[in-house]
Amino acid sequence: MSTTSSAPILTAIPLPVLCAPGADTAPGVIAVQSCTGIGTTGLLVRLAGEVDHHSCAPLRAILASSAGAGVTGLVLDVARVTFCDSGLLGVLDQWTAMGGTYRIDAPPPPVLRLLRASAGTLRPPPRTPTGSAGR
Repeated sequence: MSTTSSAPILTAIPLPVLCAPGADTAPGVIAVQSCTGIGTTGLLVRLAGEVDHHSCAPLRAILASSAGAGVTGLVLDVARVTFCDSGLLGVLDQWTAMGGTYRIDAPPPPVLRLLRASAGTLRPPPRTPTGSAGR
């Protein structure tokens, strides 16, 4: 069966936030603004909101299914991210473990702080043989 659709891959649907009485009721969800293919093996994902271990689930799901479909390149636009913790690092580490490469576009201060603090802790991308003897 083959179907054609021009509908977006994802739509921004706010998830319910369960809080204890008196707790901060600000939404703690990540909004995947858009998810667009780049060529045949690339993906552009635009994020907005808060990025933490719990709110990264939609992004993890997108990347897992994309890797299964042969996508290896990721461009992550985080210009509208307002908070970021090591949950994003976990997603990026998992992505590189699956053989993917990534680029982060337009990082705001919360993302820059995380990336600077974690410099050198992420798994390096897989190396391809270049024919040189190396070090």
